[in-house]
This record gives sequence, structure tokens and C-alpha cells, in this order.
Amino acid sequence: MIFSSTVFLFIFLPVVLSGYYLTPTTRLRNIFLLIASLFFYSWGEGVYALLMLTSIFLNYFVGVLLARISIPYKRKVVLIIGICGNLLLLAFFKYVNFIAEVINAVLMLSGSEQLSLAPIHLPIGISFFTFQAISYIVDVYRGDARVQADPLNCGLYIALFPQLIAGPIVRYHDIYQQIGKRRHSSEKFLSGMILFIIGLSKKMIIANHMGLVADQIFALNPDELSAVVAWSGAFAYTLQIYFDFSGYSDMAIGLGRMFGFELRINFNYPYIARSFREFWQRWHISLSRWFRDYLYIP
Repeated sequence: MIFSSTVFLFIFLPVVLSGYYLTPTTRLRNIFLLIASLFFYSWGEGVYALLMLTSIFLNYFVGVLLARISIPYKRKVVLIIGICGNLLLLAFFKYVNFIAEVINAVLMLSGSEQLSLAPIHLPIGISFFTFQAISYIVDVYRGDARVQADPLNCGLYIALFPQLIAGPIVRYHDIYQQIGKRRHSSEKFLSGMILFIIGLSKKMIIANHMGLVADQIFALNPDELSAVVAWSGAFAYTLQIYFDFSGYSDMAIGLGRMFGFELRINFNYPYIARSFREFWQRWHISLSRWFRDYLYIP
């Protein structure tokens, strides 16, 4: 299910918003949102929703152990096991097909019998919820945020549907307090709705149409391409990828506000950047900051 689909816009979103605001307490609202998020993911991924449940329970128990253990080296061992578990899940689904192709290429050169392996489906959003899960256990390990004693709240952080498909990547220490207590107001809801409409417009009006132009030009025989046509295709693709990605991020942030969550911006006018470094500080900000805080600096 994608945000621009009629099923999401006219059935899923109205039903979830209505159910959310008719639910009386924050805890019940969190449970309702978790169920809605798992349904949202299973709509397109089916049985692979079990993979997300596996991630939730793995990281919940790792977080609980990190909170209970006080001996430094034991905490570090638990953290390493948690990180490796998350990365193994990601690596298996992301790279097993590539590894099988490489092995078969080597076997073919040697004249040996090749492996017979059905293609492994790559679950949508697996990178996003895996990075968020790692953020959770690392922030708990560092003491930057409190552990979620309630597995349902831990599950909501990992599975929350607005940012599940295309980000932004939400770091746990930025949002953990909002899980238990967040502010709702008509002004916040309205600003979220406006931002969602802006993002939807970016996707439907600009990105989709620029994509049609780029696809038609890229499909041409190279001999038929003049310099003007080739550059037009590149320009159209440049607009398509930006407005598609930033549009989804705007929709995610807008949806978050409609449910009381404040998510950080993910794009900040990257095409006005005057250097590659500045560009990456403005493009997919949540990913750049995630790598900075959880990989480069450590």
C-alpha cells in the first residue's frame, strides 16, 4: 500500500484517523496504531510481516537485557549480538540473490553444476526499520534514551506506518518521549494535513509526470538522441527523483503530525547546494545523520 493509492487515501487513512481519535487513552491509541501499521505493512508484503515482528521482539529483548545488565563488557556483548542480528536479517534479504549469482558465475566458469535457488523477495522498507531498530538498541546502550518496557511501544517505534516505506529514518532518542506522551491540537493536525497534501502533489503532479518524460527519452535508441533531448531526459529524471523522494518524506512527516508525532525534515532544498558535501547535508538528511551518529563517529 502506498500513500498515493486510492485504497490508502479513501479507505485506510480515514478509518485509521477516525479510530485513533475515537480511542480514549494514549496506550490504547498506541496499540491501535501498531495494529494499523502491521496491517499496512502486511497489505503489500503478506507473510513478510512476520519478519518485522521478528525484528520487534529481537530488539525488545535486547533492549531489556541492556537495561538490566550493569557489567560493561556483558552489555557490549549483548549490543553486538543485537546489531549483528539486525544486520544479518538485512543482509540475507538484500544480498542473497547477488551472492548466489556470483557463486553460479564461478561454478559456470569451472564447469560445475550451478546452484538452483529461487529468487528471494526483498521486503519493502527493510532498510528503514532495520536502521531504526539499531538506533533503538544503541541509544539504550548509550543511555541516550530509556528502554521501552512495553513491547507494544517498542513495536510501534519500529513499525509506525508513516515512515515505514520510504523514511525518514527516525532515531529513537528523538521520539521516545512522544511514544508515551504527545501533544494533539487542531493546528498541528491542520499543518500535518497541509504538508501531506504538498507531498502528495509533489509525487502525483510533478514526479510522476517527469518520470513519464524521462522514461520515454531513456527508451530511445542512442542514435536518435540529440544533445537537447538527452539533457532534457537527465533534467526530467533529476526532478522526478527529488520530488518523488521528498514528496514521500513530506507525506510521512505530515501523517506523523496528524497522529501527534513530530518527525524531523528529510530534505532541505538540496539542489541549491554549492558543494557535494552541502548536497549530502541537505539530501535524505535522516540517513546521513544516522550514518554519522551510528557508524562514522563511533
